[in-house]
Amino acid sequence: MLKKIAVVTATRAEYGILKNVIDRIEKSEQLKLCLMVTGTHLVSEYGMTVREIEEDGYPIAERIDVLMSSDSPSSVSKTMGLVMISFAEAFERQKPDCLVVLGDRYELLAVCSAAMNAGIPIAHISGGETTQGAIDESVRHCITKMSYLHFPACETYRQRIIQLGEEPDRVYNFGDVGVEALRLVPEMTKQELEQSIGFALDKPYMSVTFHPVTLEAHDAEKQMRELLDALEEIKDMKFVFTKANADAGGRKLNEMMEAFAAKHDNCVVFASLGIKRYINLLRYSDGIVGNSSSGIVEAPSLGIPTVNIGNRQKGRLQADSIINCKPDKAEIITAIGESQTTSFKDKVKHTVNPYGDGNTSERIVQTITEYLYQDKISLEKKFYDVDFSIER
Repeated sequence: MLKKIAVVTATRAEYGILKNVIDRIEKSEQLKLCLMVTGTHLVSEYGMTVREIEEDGYPIAERIDVLMSSDSPSSVSKTMGLVMISFAEAFERQKPDCLVVLGDRYELLAVCSAAMNAGIPIAHISGGETTQGAIDESVRHCITKMSYLHFPACETYRQRIIQLGEEPDRVYNFGDVGVEALRLVPEMTKQELEQSIGFALDKPYMSVTFHPVTLEAHDAEKQMRELLDALEEIKDMKFVFTKANADAGGRKLNEMMEAFAAKHDNCVVFASLGIKRYINLLRYSDGIVGNSSSGIVEAPSLGIPTVNIGNRQKGRLQADSIINCKPDKAEIITAIGESQTTSFKDKVKHTVNPYGDGNTSERIVQTITEYLYQDKISLEKKFYDVDFSIER
């Protein structure tokens, strides 16, 4: 009998990164895919990106609509409560043998809590990272402690998961799934990309994605205003915005982007581009601006510079293709200027991405399959104590 693997996806970016894992599960002769779609995928305001999943041909076992119409902190908490109830019911219907989740979205904390209560072993991708400016930091480590198998993006993060008390033989460093995805995304010509997005890329351009910094939510609008004021000063470039996630304060930032683009012919805003168009947009771009993890993890492998603004990604390993600056108009302008210099672009072309370039998704699925079929999973986890003694 096939082992059923539940995979949860709640956002456009998460799906793009998970796609190769989903594909390998779907094609496995030993596993049955149970794809559970929720979050912004099912909301028109965020692009109704469930359509992308449908176009890719993956069967959707559950469509779980949980997102509140507001993005206030209390609404986020209410969404988490609804997620836990809804997924508890879904797990009861589907009875999966394992749950696969990626990252640190707040919805996943509730999903994993329901799975833990149902005795479903969890395989967590991209644990052990640090993002000091966001609640994601706490969410990620909570998911780590609820999970049985761990697939961090690099050795530093593997060691951090072990430091959290997870046994080393359950923590596997196979590299980052997002970096692997770059190699597998079909390449578009620039002309095909322009036709697909309906926007001429006839000047140097940068991709822009700016999410609320959840531990600095009171400053979100001010930070976005500093970014927009900086971009207004740069007349010789175009800017392609992708909207913010459904974090607290995200809707207001999206409204600000739309209002800005409506007044500037060199700007365009998309709710979602999908993984194929987004990666190809980065491929032909002169860099990425904002605070998205794609600027930290994927962009270095494409040989393009990143201007990383503020604290949202603070603590993550970074390649030397990344320029960090504060959410300040003058600093952003200076950082973008530096990113476009010939010397910096030459350096970026030879940068080494610390997140690897391995055959990540295949090794993840193989490991999960091995654990399930060899009956190697025991939810009575031992806490692995790290020896902190230091010889003096």
